[in-house]
Amino acid sequence: MKESMMTSYAATTLRVSTGSLFIAHGLMKVFVFTIPGTVGYFESLGLPGMLAYLIIFAEIVGGVGLVLGLATRTIALATLPILLGATWAHAGNGWAFSSSGGGWEFPLFWAVVQLAVGLLGSGAYALRLPGTNPVVQPA
Repeated sequence: MKESMMTSYAATTLRVSTGSLFIAHGLMKVFVFTIPGTVGYFESLGLPGMLAYLIIFAEIVGGVGLVLGLATRTIALATLPILLGATWAHAGNGWAFSSSGGGWEFPLFWAVVQLAVGLLGSGAYALRLPGTNPVVQPA
């Protein structure tokens, strides 16, 4: 298998897995923590409650966009502030995400993955917006 093809599959794997994680995190804020609970948490951090709505929307809609491969680079880079904000929110809890309240290792790692997705692009099996350049597609 050609290296460009393997890179395309690797980009797809990262894109779909991270998009799925964003959808799961957005839905967790809706169904587990509840929207009022998420708003309250944001406010407890000193952030505006309205930001919680924007984050939930960005995680769910951005996650779907990543899974489908639509505007992958734009979405991946647009999620970096969310993940760096999550890193900040968990910074006081220590390194390991298994720490009480969750540490900062996972959100920081996820930010690095999003940077990689932003650099790699959609990869194989992605829907493309009209006028965008296709990348190597599997035969």
